[in-house]
Amino acid sequence: MKLEQKRESVATLPKFFARMGKYSLVAFVLVIGSVSIGAIGYHFLGHLNIIDSFHMACMILTGMGPVAEMKTDEAKLFSSFYALYSGVAFLSITAVFFAPIIHRVLHILNVELEN
Repeated sequence: MKLEQKRESVATLPKFFARMGKYSLVAFVLVIGSVSIGAIGYHFLGHLNIIDSFHMACMILTGMGPVAEMKTDEAKLFSSFYALYSGVAFLSITAVFFAPIIHRVLHILNVELEN
């Protein structure tokens, strides 16, 4: 997914919206994948039902915190590593989603300064 270089003109609105769609889709796939990993782990290792596993994974991924106590050592280890992963994943997914917007704003500012 190529962005404009410094010497190129600013992308048209239709091209920008198409780019936002692509980046949003990538971010959405990353969210679904991350929540799936968490829900499966909490279901099998934490012995939670699938709805509670999904809820727990969503809460951890967004930084809200745990909603169920992990009773086994395996579940506690999974929960710990998933929480570490979630911190990085949430920031990375946010960066992927906002990259085209930030690039466009900075590119517009740069183009206006040169003219």
